[in-house]
Amino acid sequence: MGSPSGDRPRTNDRTTVRAAADAPETAPSTGGTRTIPGPRRHRAHRPLPGPVAALLPSSNAPPAPRGRPTAVSSVTATTVLTLLGCGVLILHLVQRQTGTVGLLVGLGLAMVPLPFVLGGLAWLNLTARVPLRHTVFCLGWGAFAATTLAILANNWTANYLTRHRGAFGGLLDAGIATPVIEESAKATALLMLLLPLGRRLHCRGRHTGRPCAPLLHRLPARPGRPRPRPYLRPLPYLRPAPPSGGGPHPRSRPRTLAAGVVLGGMAACGFAFTENALYLGRAYTSDQRQRLDSIGLGDPPSLRDFDSTVQTFVLRALLSPFAHPLFTALTGIGLAVALTTARRWLARLAVPAGLLLAMTLHGTWNAAADLGTDGFLVVYGALMVPCFAALVCFAAWTRSRAARHPARGRRRAAEAG
Repeated sequence: MGSPSGDRPRTNDRTTVRAAADAPETAPSTGGTRTIPGPRRHRAHRPLPGPVAALLPSSNAPPAPRGRPTAVSSVTATTVLTLLGCGVLILHLVQRQTGTVGLLVGLGLAMVPLPFVLGGLAWLNLTARVPLRHTVFCLGWGAFAATTLAILANNWTANYLTRHRGAFGGLLDAGIATPVIEESAKATALLMLLLPLGRRLHCRGRHTGRPCAPLLHRLPARPGRPRPRPYLRPLPYLRPAPPSGGGPHPRSRPRTLAAGVVLGGMAACGFAFTENALYLGRAYTSDQRQRLDSIGLGDPPSLRDFDSTVQTFVLRALLSPFAHPLFTALTGIGLAVALTTARRWLARLAVPAGLLLAMTLHGTWNAAADLGTDGFLVVYGALMVPCFAALVCFAAWTRSRAARHPARGRRRAAEAG
């Protein structure tokens, strides 16, 4: 039905003016007809109806969550590739000295004490709460990278000392050079964890106004805390506890000391596994050759043909499975004390003292092998057993403190973090 005027529907003049003002200035003319006015620019951000919005991509949608920084991913990939390369190289070096059969036998026998050592460290890690990726890194570094460095450096040092010092050079190599090389190689794993390798200058853009993250993380200075180390990566389990009982300085809590033992013990556990595989495989290959010689001479084979393998297994896998973890745990304790104490002299002396004590015990243990059976048993009973008992008592003390005051430990960890 038409309108009373007969031409077109009556419209409000105010609406017509507003529609004309909203129309774009460059709208093309199509004869006597008008173009439909476009939407206002300042209302373009309004959401469309449900069915239409589901079909069209929304420009105002929140950005997708960003992944891990490229620097962290590249460092992780480089670390994994480096450890894999060292693993292939160390297997080749061990196989050259033991043969394929000796390598398999050595690996099988070296795995016997591994669950006991890892179980003890995992039990202590209930207090330390070291992340799994850090423990796996220390274990892989000790098994692959540290043993590769130690074998190459020990061979060169032994050849050099033997060529210039003769028999005395062999004693120097076993008592001094070997402990220094091996303990330094194992302690490098702890240093690698503290280096800020994954931190890089990164920001979303220059025009966003967001400041870039610093290359080296600097902790804010707080009263009653040690001065932060700007060139070290802040690890939550290696931070001091706030002062308690009115003391002027913070002190190392049991968690930090236990973390040092766990990190050092993991690196030493991997190192001991590869070293045991080398020595056991070498002993088995030597016994196999003697057995073939005895068969060629007409002697019947017997179990006495494998005396060297049995002795090496009893000495390294049964009597001293915790020897290497005990040595490197001293270095870890020194590092934990250095990072958590507020006394400058103690922070400077803790790491060298722990590393020197680890080298001394390692050198004494190596020298005891040249003292015969009686001398070895004396050193084992007078030195190694008390040190191992002290380490066990320390682990039990840290676990009892954590179980006795769990809420206090969590509160101090939160305040330290």
